[in-house]
Amino acid sequence: MSLTAEQQARIAALVSDHQTQPGGLLPLLHAVQDELGHVPDAATPDIARAFRLSQAEVRGVLSFYHDFRDEPPARHELRLCRAEACQSMGSEALAQRLRARTGLDDAGRSADGGLELRPVYCLGACACAPALLLDGELHARIDAAALDALLAGCLEEGGAC
Repeated sequence: MSLTAEQQARIAALVSDHQTQPGGLLPLLHAVQDELGHVPDAATPDIARAFRLSQAEVRGVLSFYHDFRDEPPARHELRLCRAEACQSMGSEALAQRLRARTGLDDAGRSADGGLELRPVYCLGACACAPALLLDGELHARIDAAALDALLAGCLEEGGAC
């Protein structure tokens, strides 16, 4: 997928702002994602050239850090904690319920871009397990009814939960 002229100009400005900064690659990638909602693959050659890196090195950084996206975000992102504390309090049953309710795999995305499921391996809310993030908002001590209510809220807002 190619970049629009506006995206190219914005990325070029961000590259200019960060390329002389020591360790500027990560701040640049975050800035691009903050600006565009994702880091388009088509931006990789320009970013690599600016930092005198190979495209493989830039893609390696993008794939190493799980928060970087290479496509626009879904309308709703649900991250269910799968760490030990949450597992011991029922997150596996919640994951199974999510799969059944949405028809998505643990790390899946609905065809219409309404919902993306992403596992996470600690939200730092272990004392309030099981926990999840929905659109960046922490929800703790989640049970089946609370999960169903959150999914219903997505549907009411026009998402494909």
